Amino acid sequence: MTDFGAIDALLAGARKEVPLPSAEERRTLREELNLSRAQLAQALGVSPSTVGGWESGRDPSGEVREKYAYFLEGARTKLAAEAAEETSAEDSASSEDDADSQDDAPADAGQTEDGRDDDVDVLAAPQPCVLCGEPARHQVAGFPQHLDPAECGSTGAARSQPQPQSERGVRVVPVGRRLQTADSPDLIGTAVESALAEHSGDVESATEALVKRAIPDAMALLDHSRMGGRYDVVAHPWMPDVLRKQSSRGADQIWEARPKWSRSELPAGKHEITALDVNGAYLSALKTHLPLGQLEHSTGNHHDRRRAGIHLITPPDWEHDAYLPNPIGSRDEPGPLWVTESTLRLLLRISGPKYGLCDPPEIHESWTSGATEGLLEKFRIALKDARDRAIADNDDVTLEYVKAMYSKFVSTMGESNYNRELYRTDWMHLIRSQAFANLWWKAHRAYDEGLMVVRAMGTDELHVIGDWRAVFAEGRGVTEVKVKDVYTLGTG
Repeated sequence: MTDFGAIDALLAGARKEVPLPSAEERRTLREELNLSRAQLAQALGVSPSTVGGWESGRDPSGEVREKYAYFLEGARTKLAAEAAEETSAEDSASSEDDADSQDDAPADAGQTEDGRDDDVDVLAAPQPCVLCGEPARHQVAGFPQHLDPAECGSTGAARSQPQPQSERGVRVVPVGRRLQTADSPDLIGTAVESALAEHSGDVESATEALVKRAIPDAMALLDHSRMGGRYDVVAHPWMPDVLRKQSSRGADQIWEARPKWSRSELPAGKHEITALDVNGAYLSALKTHLPLGQLEHSTGNHHDRRRAGIHLITPPDWEHDAYLPNPIGSRDEPGPLWVTESTLRLLLRISGPKYGLCDPPEIHESWTSGATEGLLEKFRIALKDARDRAIADNDDVTLEYVKAMYSKFVSTMGESNYNRELYRTDWMHLIRSQAFANLWWKAHRAYDEGLMVVRAMGTDELHVIGDWRAVFAEGRGVTEVKVKDVYTLGTG
């Protein structure tokens, strides 16, 4: 017999999933309430990156979905009520005041710190400023922001007269800068102290434990460094096919321009060659132009410096292989190939009037998004400072921990089972390519300063002949190099 009672119970407990608004509306609702991802994540019991994934198209399930839907519905209701109040207040305000508020932008408000023009638009309704959180009537490159520093502060309403810095709760900074967080906790130092205490001062065991947790700890440091940041990051965007592996064990279609170059001939005689090791190659490469959101497709031989991503190009011919490595690396096949923003910017720069080393590359199509070079800057500086302190204090535990953090961070942000919080294959390729581009520039500097470049390999290996100490600083810092080997070639 059929157990109708069990079926009735099943039907009683079954229910459809709570509907959710679009990903774009989810993000808009949170931002209009001036809530950070970290704040919402804490309330829901998830990570900030998980919230970022929901705001880029992924859907939660189960109980957390119901909680998230409850928040979104509450946010929608709260914003609707506030909008009604604002409409009532605006009806009682004079039209002259409204006109004045649109004309108070300084003449240079449409430029970023490096002088490039930025998109400045008037908002239909005020939105929270990304610097101070108070209502702003303009947006720069899509981000709400006060154009006049005198208006940017924690007290909210625009002031007719600028007030002294001491009377403002938030430090006013120019457009394009980010607020610095005072008294930031030392997450790295605290983790090292805890590991040493847990392992009774056993350096080897503590180091092993710290290296094992390097990936989640790096993500926690990244989340902390993003607090108060100007831009939100899409952590799990949709990726075009060229960024997807062609098979389970294969690779995608992106060419990272990894150098593997050796000088074909040396002058007659015996030569002493110094193999230099470039310190912290991937750490330095965190400073590169990274796309913030989902990549968008475009065609045509045009490069927008305000965007970053990947590009299908026909690279220029390289006629200097006898003494300098090819900036696109060692490639045998001719024709177009997909390269990253890092490689493209290198080619565009050296093809310009200052260097004139090659023709410009031809761009056929691109996948890009709005970008910034300083996206990981606080994260990079935190790691660099910890690395510098560890070297100064002969602290091998911290040094190995920090090295594991930035190297594993770069290697696992693509298709990896070890890092579920950040899925940016494009970032992984961009950072690696930037490390290769940085090595190319060191090779060019050596050549330009009169050294003979013999070999360039990977991210950190440069072999030269000549007085290299007159060109590069020796040491263990990220801006310095150290000697890896000294050997001789040729006959005398």
